[in-house]
Amino acid sequence: MKLNIAVLSGDGIGPEVIDQALKVVNAIGKKYNHEINLTHALTGAVAIDETGNPYPDETHEICMQADAVLFGAIGHPRFDNDPSAKVRPEQGLLAMRKKLGLYANIRPTLVFPSLLHKSPLRRELIENADFVCIRELTGGIYFGDKGRNETRDKAWDVCEYTKPEVERIVRLAYEYAMKRRKKLCIVDKANVLETSRLWREVAQGIEKEYPEVATEYLFVDAAAMRIIQWPEGFDVMVTENMFGDILTDEASVISGSMGLMPSASIGLHTSVFEPIHGSYPQAAGKNIANPLGTVLSAAMMFEYAFKLMDEANEIKDIVNKSLAEGIVTVDIADGGKAYSTSEVGDWLASQIV
Repeated sequence: MKLNIAVLSGDGIGPEVIDQALKVVNAIGKKYNHEINLTHALTGAVAIDETGNPYPDETHEICMQADAVLFGAIGHPRFDNDPSAKVRPEQGLLAMRKKLGLYANIRPTLVFPSLLHKSPLRRELIENADFVCIRELTGGIYFGDKGRNETRDKAWDVCEYTKPEVERIVRLAYEYAMKRRKKLCIVDKANVLETSRLWREVAQGIEKEYPEVATEYLFVDAAAMRIIQWPEGFDVMVTENMFGDILTDEASVISGSMGLMPSASIGLHTSVFEPIHGSYPQAAGKNIANPLGTVLSAAMMFEYAFKLMDEANEIKDIVNKSLAEGIVTVDIADGGKAYSTSEVGDWLASQIV
């Protein structure tokens, strides 16, 4: 099978962790007789430096022509620390989502048996936790009108959703629930926000089409508490853009390390697969970043973009093996030997024979 993959390494630790994921991808391709074609493209701060645009047109065309996009991370402190910057790396991420029609971000919350002791939550709360958060990506406050008045002492960010936007993400969530344990939690703030009332109205209409799914509605603050108090109670969760951004980062610490968490952004055109940890500029170039979230994102790519379950499962298995045998980076070494980013990547690839 011919697999055309656009590679957007991005900023910070992005290039380092992407390199390790590509070692695994190429090893899988060799074992399963796939032709892996990689096309690299610029995005984020590095793209601003070279082109002035955090998501250049050339990068977009490469993504559109690919079967899948493997993405690293974007962001740089010089933009974070400059509130007046007109062009920012994060604008490239939003542009990519909008242009590719990536309306749904799929983030599994995974628990690894060998790392239960690393979680800030007690073992008995999390040992059976296994849920997926589906976050709407192209609407809401991140994409609404925003600005300042002339004296710059007043600011606004408008949150908007349309019925079709809500329908497609809620239907997607129900389809995921049907494939899992048939439980869906719809998260909103319908007691305060008009957009949330639209979400709830639309969801209640669609709920009738899925009588097999047990549907629950939670306000976002209650959902945030439940993630900590009883994460095992969730199966599939769906919510709007900003709520999803916050809740998925909260859920990511359940595993003991944000560096382990993968994600997929899917929609109208090419799907994007990326770790959730961000660019982590403090670690850039030090060969200490955890590549496992990116490697697991590659596993999601084989599963969702290519429908190659054997390949996806083999990648997941070798990640679990690396955790069990302590072939890990310093963030989860737990006092044992810490391997470098590249050493972990080399070891993972060597297990695919």
